[in-house]
Amino acid sequence: MTRGLLIIDVQNDYFPGGRWELYEMEAAAKNVARLLESARKAGETIVHVRHEFPIAEAPFFAPGSEGALIHASVKNLPGEEVVLKHQINSFRDTELKQILDRAGVQDLVICGAMSHMCVDAGTRAAADFGYRCTVIHDACASRDLEFGGQKIPAAQVHAAYMSALAFGYAKSLSTGEHLTG
Repeated sequence: MTRGLLIIDVQNDYFPGGRWELYEMEAAAKNVARLLESARKAGETIVHVRHEFPIAEAPFFAPGSEGALIHASVKNLPGEEVVLKHQINSFRDTELKQILDRAGVQDLVICGAMSHMCVDAGTRAAADFGYRCTVIHDACASRDLEFGGQKIPAAQVHAAYMSALAFGYAKSLSTGEHLTG
């Protein structure tokens, strides 16, 4: 069984000073970096996903902007695939599935941002395509949301999405559990 690491949208705009800062993104990115180092040493397939909105007036990840670049802490090396997407789901209108299939990936380790959007959508799609998914919950980040006039803190948003994914779409592990497992 070939394992792959899917790093979704760890981009500058999500970090402090960016246009769409996430709660505890720096801590999540440190764990993504640990996963990336381990995957590189093991010779696993690594795919970085980078989101850009298709319009210059985007609230974040504007085309060609510094904010849309992959964060330096997890920058891709030559030979590591980078998939550019314009949708929430990393598989939609991209070659992600073809890249994973060409590499023979069956087990997919998923991390990145945002827990409640792109990580959720990508994990569900990957599971629907038949990949055995593991989401590394402390290598993902979210932000506060609002619904019906009620503020939902980022930690609760993140926990709700991680628990939902763990219920039927993916195994959920911490970085430490994954690296020692």
